[in-house]
Amino acid sequence: MTHNPELWILDDDASIRWVLERTFNDTEFELQSFSQATELYAALEHSEPDVLLSDIRMPGDDGLQVLKHLQKERPELPIVIMTAHSDLETAVKVFKGGAFEYLAKPFDLDEVLAMVRKALQHRRSQPAADSTKTSDPLLIGESPVMQDVFRVIGRLSQSSVSVLITGETGTGKELVARALHQHSPRSEKTFVALNMAAIPSDLIESELFGHERGAFTGADKRRMGRFEQANQGTLFLDEIGDMPLSVQTRLLRVLAEGQFYPVGAHQPITVDVRVIAATHRDLKQAVADNQFREDLYHRLNVIQLQLPALRERNSDIVLLSEFFLKKAARDLGVGGKRLSAGALKALQNFYWPGNVRQLENVCRWLTVMAPGQTVQKNELPAEILQPDVQPTSEQEIAVRETTSWQQAIKSELKKRDNQTEVLTAMIAELERTALQTALTNYQGHKQQAARWLGWGRNTLTRKIKRLLK
Repeated sequence: MTHNPELWILDDDASIRWVLERTFNDTEFELQSFSQATELYAALEHSEPDVLLSDIRMPGDDGLQVLKHLQKERPELPIVIMTAHSDLETAVKVFKGGAFEYLAKPFDLDEVLAMVRKALQHRRSQPAADSTKTSDPLLIGESPVMQDVFRVIGRLSQSSVSVLITGETGTGKELVARALHQHSPRSEKTFVALNMAAIPSDLIESELFGHERGAFTGADKRRMGRFEQANQGTLFLDEIGDMPLSVQTRLLRVLAEGQFYPVGAHQPITVDVRVIAATHRDLKQAVADNQFREDLYHRLNVIQLQLPALRERNSDIVLLSEFFLKKAARDLGVGGKRLSAGALKALQNFYWPGNVRQLENVCRWLTVMAPGQTVQKNELPAEILQPDVQPTSEQEIAVRETTSWQQAIKSELKKRDNQTEVLTAMIAELERTALQTALTNYQGHKQQAARWLGWGRNTLTRKIKRLLK
């Protein structure tokens, strides 16, 4: 037996709520009304409407803040925004916030009814696959470095240009690739992800380009490759730095010509695929070591998007841990946990070598293992309380390197008969030590090392040639 659809109304104006309730009382909808967002949030802990009709200007959380909150918690819920300020800026904010539609006040009540029914139809027409698409962790972050990432995704939203995503393992490269796809002209087409490091080298060609029946032993039927599956859509190639050189040559040809031959085939297949690649390796160094084709590197690296490590955005740990704890409780079917101030501080002080992925795993562990509803600092995993990897804040690095720098200076001065240029020698040795520390700390990434040192990229390159060669 199907239940009547539920419509929830959020508006601080009692007269508007009364009119809307009168309008929908004789329809198929079951109604609940709320005067402020806090009441709505409390109700969402126990149930969920089929459609939400919300005002935009209210005390407390306004309609845009409600949109932002529900995009994280209920991304599949269609929200119709009512506004008396129907200018372009408001409309853009409403749609960017994820609203299904907006209605300008004063509105015709028949128009409201038609719009709510349209939103309900949209909700019911969503395919089951959509729920899996939105069940993945969202891109979360309010830190400046994450705002830069969001800004790049926004600027690329009308483009299908190739993007190379770089960053440490666990920083969320696939999530960013999915966001680039979902906010692109290809969003209605297929997104296909393939991890180069997870596939045996002798099977990569077949995975990418497919094969014909009888192409090799065990090929008892034709197999469609990932390029063909992603036609008109996006192909995400993770850990592209692990791709064998022989396959790199074939990939370059596909990117240049839009055609490829499946293994064992005699006729080419033409495709239109946007390629987004990702790696935690330094591809420039791989090119210098003849482990990666330079022409392929430039073909993939039209736009490079560097993802920050979690330690570079530790202010986001509050939002991320809250999200992961709620997600873990929902996935595991248990009560949710929250962090004490001490536990949260310990998480923010941790180095996070595994980045966001490691934080998610810790939150799942706490959901199962922490005894109380509020997690105390001493209940955190040993890896957090007694880390093998020491934090590397700027101050800690400076302190750690002081002794080795002083020893180097003493050694340098002992070599000199004429000590009239002591200060010059000390400055040169200090710069050399700082440069080596920065390059080691950021795994050879010159842009990050230069930023840490307060130098420009050209200055860093010049210092490397003078001090380290």
